[in-house]
Amino acid sequence: MLPFSVAIQPGESPVKQVVFAASKAILAGVLRPGDTFPSVREISEALKLHPNTVQKVIGELVREGFLSVRPGVGTVVTQGPKAPDDERRRALHDSVEQLVVDARRLGLDCTTLIDEVESTWVDVFGALRRTGTSDARAAAARRSGGRKS
Repeated sequence: MLPFSVAIQPGESPVKQVVFAASKAILAGVLRPGDTFPSVREISEALKLHPNTVQKVIGELVREGFLSVRPGVGTVVTQGPKAPDDERRRALHDSVEQLVVDARRLGLDCTTLIDEVESTWVDVFGALRRTGTSDARAAAARRSGGRKS
């Protein structure tokens, strides 16, 4: 059994879908630094993917800094990529822009979008940790219409 789940959807690259699912498992702590990552054969059989496709997944995760290939040991989870803040923000910008456009296309307002992002963050990572001037209490107040809890 794989430590992450993914239902391969037609129309989107299976490599991207598996990379996303594995990255999510690593970031959520399901797979921790030093853990052995499943083999090409295990992933290939579990997801019914060609081994070459799975090899591309592992190659991408290595390039992104999530995995390390160690001769004689296998593929292991690393600490994950650590880029400078400005680089990380630039990398995230396009995805956030796409999310904002999709939300507007669906007729959602900013507050609803933020609430959905926060809810999803909690679902995936188990806690809401925010930095800066706003915090989880402010988000909760927004959701409750300004009432104090």
